[in-house]
Amino acid sequence: MPARARYAPTWFGRLQRLLRNRRTNEGHTRRIFAPELLQRLAARVRASEQRHTGQVRICVEAGLPWSYIRQDAPVRQRAVTQFGKLRVWDTAHNNGVLIYLLLAEHAIEIVADRGIDAHVDAAQWQALAQRMGQAFAEGRFEDGLTLALEEVSALLVAHFPADAGSPRRSNELPDAPVLI
Repeated sequence: MPARARYAPTWFGRLQRLLRNRRTNEGHTRRIFAPELLQRLAARVRASEQRHTGQVRICVEAGLPWSYIRQDAPVRQRAVTQFGKLRVWDTAHNNGVLIYLLLAEHAIEIVADRGIDAHVDAAQWQALAQRMGQAFAEGRFEDGLTLALEEVSALLVAHFPADAGSPRRSNELPDAPVLI
């Protein structure tokens, strides 16, 4: 049997994806991620970063831009783009981690810089994303993100612990989640 070519979505599949991404808007994001929740998440990121030298960012996007839908780009491509735009790659020890959520497609991507990615295999990141997804499916966004932050922190502490003997370095990236 010959190898199958990459699935090329029909015009109907692209239309469905476009509608799904247009229906989910900033209002949905703001309802799920109220200001109080954003403050609690920022505090959790800040507390996490006291235990290791890494940087953690959370990025929540309602829907993909048209250009990604037109190209049939995977969600991972958008997550990597945000990883760059948010400068998560630009940390002293190359140990930044982006937790990216795309609400319209119920997608979770974890993008790790090369420093931490050298120590953590893809299966671990995937398992972490699946556990988050289970909490999200039950409507427990705060619990899912708290779990993810704890697990990412544990990995960063294991491989890039904060040096208790030296003064704490400055925070390289903002702690507040980014809503797009």
